Amino acid sequence: NFITRLSALCLRKSKMQQRHQSSRRPAVPLGSRILTDPSKVFEHNMWDHMQWSQEEEENAKEKAAENSLVKVQWEDQDKYEREASKYWNEFYKTHKNNFFKDRNWLFLEFPEILPGKRKEELKTEERSSEHTKINSANSFSHKNEMFEAGENYWKKNYGGGSTSVRGYVFNKNRAKSLTDNPQAKNCGEEFGRLESFPGSDATYRILEVGCGAGNSVFPILKVLCNTPGTFLYCCDFASGAVELVKSHSSYNSAWCSAFVHDVCDDALPYPFPDEILDVILLVFVLSTIHPDRMQGVVNRLAKLLKPGGMLLFRDYGRYDTAQLRFKKGHCLSENFYVRGDGTRVYFFTKDEVSNMFNLAGLTEVQNLVDRRLQVNRKKKVKMQRVWIQSKFQKPL
Repeated sequence: NFITRLSALCLRKSKMQQRHQSSRRPAVPLGSRILTDPSKVFEHNMWDHMQWSQEEEENAKEKAAENSLVKVQWEDQDKYEREASKYWNEFYKTHKNNFFKDRNWLFLEFPEILPGKRKEELKTEERSSEHTKINSANSFSHKNEMFEAGENYWKKNYGGGSTSVRGYVFNKNRAKSLTDNPQAKNCGEEFGRLESFPGSDATYRILEVGCGAGNSVFPILKVLCNTPGTFLYCCDFASGAVELVKSHSSYNSAWCSAFVHDVCDDALPYPFPDEILDVILLVFVLSTIHPDRMQGVVNRLAKLLKPGGMLLFRDYGRYDTAQLRFKKGHCLSENFYVRGDGTRVYFFTKDEVSNMFNLAGLTEVQNLVDRRLQVNRKKKVKMQRVWIQSKFQKPL
């Protein structure tokens, strides 16, 4: 009887796990939910690895060609370029942090974000029953609990003579001992320079370009908060977006530095030296930049990576539903459009992406076209989504 009851309990538990797993996206890179029975298309919100027929491909090309016939006037194009930050500031002023969902999928698609040891720990956590609880939590209101490990780390490494102000770490005792040492006087200035930027004492550094309201920042910090020695930089050229990040209850300058930065301005310095970053995250950002300026942006970002560092890219692909929905008069140039709110978007091919990053001296690790079928089950609407997902590494 005991064995029978135990078997029944295990069977019920197994079925519960299966039901739970079927209600969310499988934890496999680029997904593994394949639509094999068209009659079941509305059972899930997203289907992975969709294959387009030749007819679908031709129809998409025709729609893109049609909505590109009428171009935006040159004077308006110039305005959208000059005032790009204004339009994005207005976007964040209107939507604040309510428009985009937190990117909790980041670690499935880009496990390279994490240091090696933390990757293994996260895999263990994902296999535990607590993973569901972690994944479903969208609130990071418990700031003190979230960063307790980080605060202990700073105390341990910098002691009572240290202070952290907006990510800058100052240790009075260490600085005094250095300047009092005659043999170290010549390097005192160099030491001050090395300690004068946020995250200077970290051993693993990440930069997110185009952080927006923090939809990647806070999922990353939630995982990294238990990883001493890590530091996250995030920037956006919309000051309103950076302010949203800094005002978030989970923002902590001991672990993160958010700053306003225009990546198109080659002369504008970053608040840290070149070749110190382990990871650069470039997600749905490059598409907002004028095509003529993209290569310069990628070249500059490549200089920030340390040898062996990774650049992780995800953005809109050619003939995505978003491209095909544009009406005539919104096209700026080939595959480059302006939305009704003045923000702009480009739709890539994987060859374009590969060429850009290769020209910047990076080596291709992954470069995929991610085709999915997105479904609105309530309205019975199907949308063909196309994204490019890529990984590039700086040679050692």
